[in-house]
Amino acid sequence: MASVKSVALLGLSLLSQASAVKLLALNFAGQFYSLNLAFQSSTKASLKVVQNITACGVTPTWLHLDEETRTVYCIDESWLNEGLGSGNLSQWSAGPDFNKKDALTLTGSTDTEGNSVHGFTYGGPDGRSFIITSEYSPSTITTYRLPITSSTKALQKLEFTMAAPGPRPDRQDKPHPHAAFTDPTGDFLIVPDLGADLTRIFKIDGKTGELTACPAIASLPGDGPRHGLFRKTGRALKYYSLNEVSSSVGVYDVTYPDHSHGSKESCLSLKLVQTLSNYGPNVPLGNVTVKSAEIRTVGNFLYASNRNDTTFGFEQDSIAIFKIGNDGKLQFQELTNAHGYYPRSFSFNEAGTYAAIAGQTTANIAIVKRDTKTGKLGPLVTNLILPPRGTYGGEDGVSNVIWVE
Repeated sequence: MASVKSVALLGLSLLSQASAVKLLALNFAGQFYSLNLAFQSSTKASLKVVQNITACGVTPTWLHLDEETRTVYCIDESWLNEGLGSGNLSQWSAGPDFNKKDALTLTGSTDTEGNSVHGFTYGGPDGRSFIITSEYSPSTITTYRLPITSSTKALQKLEFTMAAPGPRPDRQDKPHPHAAFTDPTGDFLIVPDLGADLTRIFKIDGKTGELTACPAIASLPGDGPRHGLFRKTGRALKYYSLNEVSSSVGVYDVTYPDHSHGSKESCLSLKLVQTLSNYGPNVPLGNVTVKSAEIRTVGNFLYASNRNDTTFGFEQDSIAIFKIGNDGKLQFQELTNAHGYYPRSFSFNEAGTYAAIAGQTTANIAIVKRDTKTGKLGPLVTNLILPPRGTYGGEDGVSNVIWVE
């Protein structure tokens, strides 16, 4: 008969194997990591590097996962104007077993004009026939037909201009599109423009992937919209804008064209109904020393990462937690520790029970437990350093982290 101790050890081993989770991460220094997260308990785990790949461009910045096909697109921020060579757009297949050294396989790669900071698939019968990238300093968005091959060229490139700098000329000297993604129907593309204080909207031709501009939506002056997402609460669909410059979240009503009454309007429209600081309702917008990075929703909660606030001590920035009301509006809950400095990227697992937070400057991935009832984050489950470390205010360090389940 097996001893109680051996049975317990076997049970712990099975728990660790059954609870193994895969993540992907990037470092601006050129590294593309596959990671294996193994749980020993709900509050204790180990996070280890399985692969460290250098075939994702010189300064990889963003990962987009097509969950259904397990295809990963890696976006490179390299730019000729910065003397780093051309940019790169690569396509990868994510295998089922991240304990193997070949868990990630390169299936396509092409050079780009560069300075892309975001990528997203859209269009076609399956919603994944094209990919769009956003170029921060060239003030462009660029589309490509999928799959990516060595001969892939840009399909459409749109460049934005503005007559004068915005309220924060240090950040808003010109248009700076920071992301591009579809609405829930897949018929429209949303482009937050940090420099122009606009949320640009485009109608998608699903067959050709061509984009046609709709009227853009102005944010509050000096907001600097960076990322965004849609969420439905009951019958109400809301759009949430993460505003980097003002460190706030804007809540918008969403209106679709109604052709049932003979209307010729063909574009999605947004109406701002609430703006709330990431530091609470009584905090004025526009602290020049901090800047927000990303937002995520899980259940009835919205999360926003804040960079350079050191709320929890030296190199310990914060994540803001908001409760989403029945009307879709937000109520500030609290700030929680991001367990790193400059949390540029963070994401949640499918069950919403854990968050992975990428501290850019501290070059770390922190895994934090999440309470599904209260939405609170903590305690810290494990922490992994992915060198090299970033420099203060620099475009280096860890740039992105996502789960692959």
